[in-house]
Amino acid sequence: MIIAIVDFDIAAADRAAALAQLDSARDEVRAMPGNVAYRVYASQENETGVTIIHEWDDEESFAGYQKSDAFIRSGKAVRPMMTGSPVSRRFRAELLETVA
Repeated sequence: MIIAIVDFDIAAADRAAALAQLDSARDEVRAMPGNVAYRVYASQENETGVTIIHEWDDEESFAGYQKSDAFIRSGKAVRPMMTGSPVSRRFRAELLETVA
């Protein structure tokens, strides 16, 4: 499993638009082969932080997402609003169990 956590800052005045853009891609991303989860969060610590967390079955699925129209569209809309470079941390993980 691949887990990607992306953190970035947006001007406070633009955060609602950035979140709306990222949220609008949710259904498309969730329908992609290998996607397990896609979540977008507004920071509770400040008015500028945004975090995206997504989980993928494997590296190939994640690579497919990075080439997708949804990824490109969101990047074109959100990157100009960023006040700094995004930080993307990517992990290989093994699911031990799902507890419900």
